[in-house]
Amino acid sequence: MSATAQISEQKLLGFKHILIATDFSPASELATEYALGIARRYGSQLTLVHALSPEPREPIPMDSPRDLDGERFKAEQRMTELTEKVTKTGVSSRLRIERGRIWDVLSSLIQREDVDLLVLGTHGRGGIKKLALGSVAEEVLRRADCPVLTVGPKVADAASADFRRILFATDFGPASAKALPYALSLAEGQGGKVVIVHMIRPMPAIATAYAPAGCAAEDLIEWETTAKQDSLKKLKKLVPPETKLVVPPEYVIRTDFLPEGILNAAAEHEVDLIVMGANRAQSARAISHIPWAVTYHVIREARCPVLTLRG
Repeated sequence: MSATAQISEQKLLGFKHILIATDFSPASELATEYALGIARRYGSQLTLVHALSPEPREPIPMDSPRDLDGERFKAEQRMTELTEKVTKTGVSSRLRIERGRIWDVLSSLIQREDVDLLVLGTHGRGGIKKLALGSVAEEVLRRADCPVLTVGPKVADAASADFRRILFATDFGPASAKALPYALSLAEGQGGKVVIVHMIRPMPAIATAYAPAGCAAEDLIEWETTAKQDSLKKLKKLVPPETKLVVPPEYVIRTDFLPEGILNAAAEHEVDLIVMGANRAQSARAISHIPWAVTYHVIREARCPVLTLRG
């Protein structure tokens, strides 16, 4: 079964309904550009939503005119501007302004309206040590069941919304398995190329610290060679033979640390999109899989959007 068939069975192929969360910031504006590009390509329905704070910032008497709710009034003005912009593109769209916690609003819409792609932009604020994107983006990435396309702070423009070159980062874990069909089907649909990347963590120094100098070097070379050969076999088995790619996939195996290895590979291959699964490590057994901290770092530093699927 091809990647396209797998996604069709799950009602995910084609991104029929795209939801974009906007706070009217420059980051959201850029994310909207990407969402519009995807919607035009797939003929998608687009819903733009803005979440007002759960409680009005200032008390509003029940019998007061509607426009005294200053927060809602300003949001409606900005949404009107967005309506004019979206209408010019010919994309079918709906606008929503709802009061509540952002994740509560998004979760409700995703479930009620069968959303199959969530798009958001992030400014990437937060301490570097925390590798965070902000509490809102973090909650969305942790909890969304649908794919999430995040446009990070290093993405300059939406000129490459066609996603002609796609990097798929895999650790052979369950989340990566969920993400692979998207990378393949996007490439199939757009005649693009997929670069499939796997990072092998460098051998710990302690493993060779007590070995004779010559043996240590030979052991390291042998270990890396064997690990790369094994990984290449696994990578080639990932792509079903029925997959209809115009350009054969390229396999990249590197001995590097996450997330720098993924970012370096993305830069070297000048990709338009990074696709990856993300696992929240809850035990020592899960540490081999791509953890949330790596996902956050990749999104924050990548110069292209990142499509993630929660494991």
